[in-house]
Amino acid sequence: MLQARSIALVGASARPGSLGARMVAEVARSPSRPRTYLVNPRYGTIDGAPCLPDLVAIGAAVDLVLLAVPDGALEHQLDQAARRGDRSAVIFGSAFDPPSGPRGPRDRLAAIDPPSGPPGLRDRLAAIAAAAGMAVCGAGCMGFVNVARGLRAIGYVEPDPVPAGPVALITHSGSVFSAMLRARRGFGFSLAVSSGQEIVTTAAAYARYALDMPETKVLALVLEAIRDAPELRATLARARAADVPVVLLSVGASDAGRAMVSAHSGALAAADGAWEALSAAYGVHRVHDLAELADTLELFSAGRPWAGRPWADRPRAGRRRTAQATGIATVHDSGLERAHVADLAAGLGIPFGVLAPCTTQRLAEVLDPGLTPANPLDVWGSGRDTEPLFTECLSALAADPAVGAVALAVDLVPEFDGDDSYPRAVLAAAAATAKPVAVLAGLPSAVDPAAAARLRAAGVPVLEATRTGLLALRHLLDHAHPPSPPATPVPSATPVPFSQTPWPELLARQPAAPVLFDLLRDYGIRAVRAEPAATREQALKAAAEIGYPVVLKTDEPGIAHKSDVGGVRLGLRDPGALAAAYDELTARLGPRALVCETAALGTELALGLVRDASLGPLVVVSAGGVFIEIFSERAVVLPPVTRSQARAILARLRVGALLAGARGRPPADLDAAADAIVAMSRLALDLGETLDAMDINPLICGPAGAIAADVLVVPR
Repeated sequence: MLQARSIALVGASARPGSLGARMVAEVARSPSRPRTYLVNPRYGTIDGAPCLPDLVAIGAAVDLVLLAVPDGALEHQLDQAARRGDRSAVIFGSAFDPPSGPRGPRDRLAAIDPPSGPPGLRDRLAAIAAAAGMAVCGAGCMGFVNVARGLRAIGYVEPDPVPAGPVALITHSGSVFSAMLRARRGFGFSLAVSSGQEIVTTAAAYARYALDMPETKVLALVLEAIRDAPELRATLARARAADVPVVLLSVGASDAGRAMVSAHSGALAAADGAWEALSAAYGVHRVHDLAELADTLELFSAGRPWAGRPWADRPRAGRRRTAQATGIATVHDSGLERAHVADLAAGLGIPFGVLAPCTTQRLAEVLDPGLTPANPLDVWGSGRDTEPLFTECLSALAADPAVGAVALAVDLVPEFDGDDSYPRAVLAAAAATAKPVAVLAGLPSAVDPAAAARLRAAGVPVLEATRTGLLALRHLLDHAHPPSPPATPVPSATPVPFSQTPWPELLARQPAAPVLFDLLRDYGIRAVRAEPAATREQALKAAAEIGYPVVLKTDEPGIAHKSDVGGVRLGLRDPGALAAAYDELTARLGPRALVCETAALGTELALGLVRDASLGPLVVVSAGGVFIEIFSERAVVLPPVTRSQARAILARLRVGALLAGARGRPPADLDAAADAIVAMSRLALDLGETLDAMDINPLICGPAGAIAADVLVVPR
């Protein structure tokens, strides 16, 4: 499909501005000059070229069929192509079943914004292609441009030529496809695919192909769904091993978000937990909007890695050993904008390199009196000798071993007096160093297009906004410190590590909390002792066996979150207090209760799993107890999780400061908390297909270890 040498253009048209006419014109612009066949029974010729009545008239099979036909004709045309042995197809139409009733304004609106649900036509088209072994781009797509191989298979007018470069773009959105091809930024493409609905061929397949192209140095994914999780994971692993940055813009709620809302883990993972887990496992650079996507792609496309990145220390031909850089450096012509960048960088977690004394001395020798040699650096004083001053300051910062990348943080506005000192200075500094050198502009609409084009032509990225540019630099820094390769998700050799309990069968029956505590203990997670009670006498007997003080919780069916309904009583120190608490709970909520041992005080975590339809079980970690919604943060990761990974998860959550002993709190046993996360990840691999969700909340973490005080499961 992507390297087709023969193409049939079904629906070719002579009508100016039609999809069929644009398709013919765009394919004709292909530098590879594929053999083309025009197909439309309405024409004998189009612009002097013969036009055949149907695919059968071609004779021999072709590599690719472009289908610019109404949805009602798609099934017949694809079936005809499949029977002929044609290898692949592009379906531009939306592939919705035609309406059975009369058409009107509502039907026209539905064609623009079609109803949700799986239309039968798509399924039939997918079945035809699958039976014939055909690759299919679409439906509802704009096609593709294989820039490196000179093939334009699109039905919409795009730049000619599409700029060539190192980026392979795969997007579900035709609008994004078109916008990126027309962006006039400092990057070009090896391959650009508008994959649409992916009824057959998925983003992962295009990405796999792109990684086989030597021209591809950066992979850009703009996706709304994961349609082939195993192949996508394998492709991301390949990209990581080949040191190809993957930049992802994802949209829409993940399948994890549709887990039962009675489990906190499902709610916490709702927004984009699957994408977060996938990105964390493979070092994918997630961006938040198209502006950040463009800045990040431009910076990666320049081909200059973060200085001192770990792989640079391994000797290779022509590569010198470098020290480990710790942060960025920026040069400014405004004290206020310098402070603004410093504020933004602090909020985004982007460090500035701490300059060596020799660097500050070098800067002090050229700065005007009153200016401080520091990082970030304000250079503007008298305005004399702008070009040599900025060149020297940029070069001095680039030479500092603590600096991994340098940016000239100016607005790059058009200079009405013709002064081009800034472009010349940054070009000279970039030519004198192997480190990344960029321009960090503040306002996209104020950037001088001519100056930006000049810099980009020389390989200097122009990052068009302060926040997105800083985030792009953050991605460059992150790429220098990739995560450890994800371990192969292999379930335990036996169904359960420490007992012979048939947990899959038991979990399907929704066992009571004491049994679930046994499950946790089987996987090495400490849990409080708990006994059920349905009468006051049973509650008193259970407390006598456990030992006071005890905790009393409602255990009525349908109450998932006990504290939300006032169903928990803590610190009951004697039979009288327990009896009174039991009577009060019974009157409000019902007689079924749990009597539990009292865990020592500590910082509360929530630990859970949620099953994503694409990726399978995911592990969720967050603050626990009443803080689970207040902190509004969580980590969602793919199992298995190692202890070092678990420690890193805890360190990046704000609750990690409490675990470490903030504000006079005794520090918790972080290894015990990490071990509980590791155990949950093992449980997820073993039993994740049995459950939709599971919560341990709270997992109380103190100096003596971590202990589960409550547990909830939602069977699949």
